[in-house]
Amino acid sequence: MTKPRVTKLRVTQPRPKPTRVAADRLRVGVTGEGVRSPVAGARLADAVRSVLRAERVQEAMVSVTLLTAPAMARLNRRHLAHAGATDVISFGFAPVPGAGVVGDIYLCPDVARASARTAGCGVREELLRLTVHGTLHVLGWDHPDDAARVASPMWKRQERLLAALVRRHAARS
Repeated sequence: MTKPRVTKLRVTQPRPKPTRVAADRLRVGVTGEGVRSPVAGARLADAVRSVLRAERVQEAMVSVTLLTAPAMARLNRRHLAHAGATDVISFGFAPVPGAGVVGDIYLCPDVARASARTAGCGVREELLRLTVHGTLHVLGWDHPDDAARVASPMWKRQERLLAALVRRHAARS
């Protein structure tokens, strides 16, 4: 009688690339009931995830909410004690076990439209810029409140990330 031949099998799992993060660990939700946006919610969520990946965030839970100008003005007054609507407000919270980075981003497309006209860019680009801006704030980046903000490290980072987003989208089209 012949003995069965035993061979050793080595099972290996593919290793994830270190710069890639599983999308399910970067949870992003976008809501905006009754608010019209020229940028689809999926694209806004993709912009948030792109920033999180670029900043090497492994785990996050971020919400993006589109607001009307009156709703944004109420939020601005209540939380920042500022009068009137603004284009973006963001809140970063202490990391939560199992969720990592946690934050909320509020965007006002109506104010973004006016800002885009003033800046001489399209409203879609401006909404993506505000999404990147809000995400960086959630991650702890900050800038001066005066004209020096456009020379700040945060602003420069924001513009580099925005340019990469726009290039990537153009390549897909």
